[in-house]
Amino acid sequence: MSDSPGNQSDAVTDGIRVQVESQYVAKQSRPDLGRYVFAYHVRISNESCEERVQLKSRHWIIEDQMGEIEDVKGPGVVGEQPALAKGASFEYTSGAVLPTPRGSMRGTYFFERADGSALPVAIGQFELAMPFSLN
Repeated sequence: MSDSPGNQSDAVTDGIRVQVESQYVAKQSRPDLGRYVFAYHVRISNESCEERVQLKSRHWIIEDQMGEIEDVKGPGVVGEQPALAKGASFEYTSGAVLPTPRGSMRGTYFFERADGSALPVAIGQFELAMPFSLN
């Protein structure tokens, strides 16, 4: 992960750590058309939860620079529902498109424990920012 604190987050819920880092994707963006593309890399680690847990769904809250909010909900992540035993990790990269050069994301992963009970896991807020964009 980089040294830019605004574009990353690190949150732990019940032994499950979620680390995220974002970056602006200039080659896919079209600022002249109000299209700003961001990639984010996620690492989910079962650091101390003794039981195996499975990621079942996600809920992202994406906010652009104008305060407009988009709720994104769905099963798994990138078409998968990874199961994590203690000590295991899962990583993936995905993306978001905003109409403004700055924004933020935060959310929740919903895991299922071995006994079928739900385990909501926080995804800390991180910034989506085109380099050199004004606040």
